[in-house]
Amino acid sequence: MDNTSKKMVFVYNQFAGRERIKVGLADIIYSFSEAGYEVSACPTLGKGDAERLARECPSDCSLLVCSGGDGTLSEVVNGVLKREEGPLAIGYIPAGSTNDFSVSLGIPADIKSAAEVVLNGKEFACDIGRFNDRYFCYAAAFGLFTDVSYDTEQVLKNFLGHAAYILEAMKRLTDIKSYDVEIEHDGEIIKDSFIFGLICNSESVGGFKGITGNSVELNDGLFEVILVKMPQFDTELSEIVSVLTSGDIIGNSKNIIRFKTSGLKVRSTASMPWTIDGEYGGDPVEAEIRILPEAVRFIVPRDEIDDAK
Repeated sequence: MDNTSKKMVFVYNQFAGRERIKVGLADIIYSFSEAGYEVSACPTLGKGDAERLARECPSDCSLLVCSGGDGTLSEVVNGVLKREEGPLAIGYIPAGSTNDFSVSLGIPADIKSAAEVVLNGKEFACDIGRFNDRYFCYAAAFGLFTDVSYDTEQVLKNFLGHAAYILEAMKRLTDIKSYDVEIEHDGEIIKDSFIFGLICNSESVGGFKGITGNSVELNDGLFEVILVKMPQFDTELSEIVSVLTSGDIIGNSKNIIRFKTSGLKVRSTASMPWTIDGEYGGDPVEAEIRILPEAVRFIVPRDEIDDAK
């Protein structure tokens, strides 16, 4: 990528994951400086900081880099899309516990390698979701397991990593709750009782690859949607888990509905908690979810995503 402009804002969450960024922070900033950038390093101090810092990036900044988990990246995307001067390209150094979106973008998990991608990668215009008045990178979901990320204490996340989510999720299997939901999309209305709903644009969700199938394209203007009906027997629940984790998008289960769409409306009979990019997204009775084609440019490895621009 062209780095003739020397202004870079680097937003980082030092507490993400196992505080991985702390170990390599000095080396990363040095590598950016050595490449000719004037780096403004901005640590986040709390929720909303990453969005604010991205939104307030100065007009002479041509590249915004962020490091943290999916929640930090989601905030940065929201800030970039609300920026008066227009969106910036985003370089991402994943440092969280699961880093679902970076997997889809092909960005390496090693923070030093990811920093090299920022300097030597190419821009890719990626679809972004909008959930009511909020933007999201890769996933909006309700129901089973969706509160695991924001219910799992940070100290547990840091100590156990992805295993913390699995341990927390196991507790949910004994207390399954369903929601009476109406979904409207592409002229069709679906009404049923669901234990799980996922609207996403990602190859990996919750640290598991394949749950959305093998035909995910990040810039095709379509979400992958998965809806899981309330099972009647324990054997049906086992079948559901098997089909979802196999990556077999045409796997047999009468309890799973799958489709692709550019937008949908979800209405529930009562308040229904959502998770947006792994963080608590509120509990609206109605949600309008739309895809914004190629709305944000990310820096990705040169050998990833064939049609990257």
